[in-house]
Amino acid sequence: MTTPYYQYDLGVLEDTLKAIGRCTSGHDNWHVHYAIKANANPMLLEQVRKYGLGIDCVSGGEVQTALDNGFEPSRIVFAGVGKADWEIDLALKAGISCFNVESEAELDVIAERCQELGRKATIAFRVNPDVDAHTHANITTGKAENKFGIEIPMLLPIVRKALANPCFTFSGLHFHIGSQITEMGPFELLCQKVNMLQDIFEKEGISMPSINVGGGLGVDYENPLQNMIPDFEGYFSVFSRHLKLRPGQQLHFELGRAVVAQCGRLMTKVLYVKQGTVKKFAIVDAGFTELIRPALYGAQHRIVNISSNGPLQKYDVVGPICESSDTFQKDAVLPETKRGDLIAIMTAGAYGEAMASCYNCRRMVQSESGKFRTADR
Repeated sequence: MTTPYYQYDLGVLEDTLKAIGRCTSGHDNWHVHYAIKANANPMLLEQVRKYGLGIDCVSGGEVQTALDNGFEPSRIVFAGVGKADWEIDLALKAGISCFNVESEAELDVIAERCQELGRKATIAFRVNPDVDAHTHANITTGKAENKFGIEIPMLLPIVRKALANPCFTFSGLHFHIGSQITEMGPFELLCQKVNMLQDIFEKEGISMPSINVGGGLGVDYENPLQNMIPDFEGYFSVFSRHLKLRPGQQLHFELGRAVVAQCGRLMTKVLYVKQGTVKKFAIVDAGFTELIRPALYGAQHRIVNISSNGPLQKYDVVGPICESSDTFQKDAVLPETKRGDLIAIMTAGAYGEAMASCYNCRRMVQSESGKFRTADR
């Protein structure tokens, strides 16, 4: 296949999905949804559906993609801070399982669309719990200054408003504190906030059929080949030990990155090796049009030259885009690299292909399935 392209190891994805299944087995009231924003490639979605996961969507396009790929509406939840009218209409007509409502203004619009279409909506309210996820500022979502969710002091009157409206079936509360969280402490704090809110609502005579704790579990970008499977045991055990569910209450998770990140890598070819006065550059044919995370977040992905066993040298691995931020890694230590070498940028299955663009009038990146070779590990 012509570079650059994404390569997905469906065996790694299957191992990941099996690990999730092992950790959640025996909990009949636990439900795992895949956050489709991480990667909507159909061959990955087929595996996700095969292993019984639902879908978490944040746009009408994602709702439609989930439906087109065979997911039952009853397994689809719809979050997102800015749902347009047409997106709400699409989800109502499809009969999705739940809207995660992020503001009173959104609640009013969903009520209007329900009345217009003669439909009812099951809703949960996304709460901003003011929990610091200790992750990158651009991917934290649960602090008071973030745009997501309803702040706790404003929550109770909005819930009462929904309970009084016959358009709605109140499901419960939804939380999501951020992404790429590798310490379990923030999840424990989240459990404490959920427990506190459950106690408050019980005193008000308000019960909740379900709690949705979102996702956010991180992956190992530094040593992906040694740690292909994220710490699902640690993650799920936090909620098993610290979250005080009520009898019959359902618990929902929304995992994205942790499901697909390690099964994907971006394959790119070296166009030139350029020697500067100080730096040596490996200029590859992929750019931030294919993988924007390093430019957007300063993300570090393990880079492997799978064509060379030469002596180690330092290179700035850069792309062809006409922007200085089009740099995958500075001072990357690689075997001696030359024109034509094939480079693998690892742990690119999440927020890689899904965020690709055609900037500089480049063609949209393609993808294929293929097993990671033992030599690459």
